[in-house]
Amino acid sequence: MDAVKQIKGPVTVLDRADVDTDQIIPARYLKRVERTGFGQFLFDEWRKDPSFDLPANPILATGPNFGSGSSREHAPWALQDYGFQAIVSSSFADIFFSNCLKIGLLPVQLPEEEVRALMQASEAEVDLEALEVRFDGRTVPFHIEEDRRHRLLNGLDDIALTLERDDEISAYERERERQGPVTTALVA
Repeated sequence: MDAVKQIKGPVTVLDRADVDTDQIIPARYLKRVERTGFGQFLFDEWRKDPSFDLPANPILATGPNFGSGSSREHAPWALQDYGFQAIVSSSFADIFFSNCLKIGLLPVQLPEEEVRALMQASEAEVDLEALEVRFDGRTVPFHIEEDRRHRLLNGLDDIALTLERDDEISAYERERERQGPVTTALVA
């Protein structure tokens, strides 16, 4: 996964609350296991309406409770494949939030009034290093757990995070091998 530090650019607005993962990527498109190629199916039902406009900008500002419903990993994959790098909302479904972080798609939670103000901005910058969203002369802080921030700033997926500890894991394995097999006493 690519490292995330700052995301700057135009803002796409999806002013809808309770957007379900089945609305993000309908179940009929989930027959593949690759992480790419899902962007073309993003909001498939809504995009059939000619008035639905969804520019592929780096920042998506959404209504509350984004990513609710089932826990499919395909929803963040589709959003990222479409071109979004950060999603800003006042609230996210927990599993969706975690799935975004695992692939380097930055979910940013701000107070509702700040999300509404962001929806009026043409451009913004999401700065993970400074933990700030900047737009229209405003600077709005946000919080993300430090271990998750570390993973994003350094582009570490689960495997890369484990490999960061390769020396420690190897030392542990050598020590276990030196100690011999573990035995347990049988109690009658």
